[in-house]
Amino acid sequence: MIQTINISMVHRMYAGGDWSCVIEIPADHSLEDLHDAIQDAVEFDNDHMYEFYIANTYRGKKLHRYDCDDDIIVETTVAQVFAAATGKKVFYMFDYGDSWLFQLTKSRKKPHTAETGMAYPRVVAEQGSKPEQYSDWDEE
Repeated sequence: MIQTINISMVHRMYAGGDWSCVIEIPADHSLEDLHDAIQDAVEFDNDHMYEFYIANTYRGKKLHRYDCDDDIIVETTVAQVFAAATGKKVFYMFDYGDSWLFQLTKSRKKPHTAETGMAYPRVVAEQGSKPEQYSDWDEE
């Protein structure tokens, strides 16, 4: 089954503006696969540590944490994390130095069967300006 997930940027110290996207990803894909899909969506270099966590708010106590250095990130599926987050929120933190923080929301759209010939995960909608990972970095 294909799950639709809304991803919105919550916080980044030097973010240029609001950004969000909608992706479709198989519900049985791992959190590591979801991380890769988000990295592709924002076009980041994927060169830092990350985590997913479940909490009431992004500053709230982390009720469940899925760290990139732990095997749980490849063992936990997208469906499992959203089932564990019932009544709570799912967040994705990338790069602890720059603190890129995104909130992930399972769409109210019912999971659907994969379309023949369609590659997943995929971005199906995007709003705002894509964040720039190293906006203050001078290229020479």
